[in-house]
Amino acid sequence: MSGFTVRTADQLPSLLQGFRKETGLTQSEVALRLGVTQQTYSALERNAENIGAARLLKLLGILGVEIVLNKPVPLHPAPNQTDTDQPSW
Repeated sequence: MSGFTVRTADQLPSLLQGFRKETGLTQSEVALRLGVTQQTYSALERNAENIGAARLLKLLGILGVEIVLNKPVPLHPAPNQTDTDQPSW
């Protein structure tokens, strides 16, 4: 896997599972490193949209994944705030 654009939380479960499998780790191994039971980790992986930010960042670190925040370039440039004679569309 390489770069992915995540726009909704419901994309996380399949991505986390894919990253875990790509690293060759079992749920039990990840759970041990995360400090939870395998059952708890399994539930986290299935319902990743409910995971807290701190735990998600720790999990991503275990999986060797980083988050890069990127503000997309707008399709249309913002109107010039000083040019009031021109329409904003």
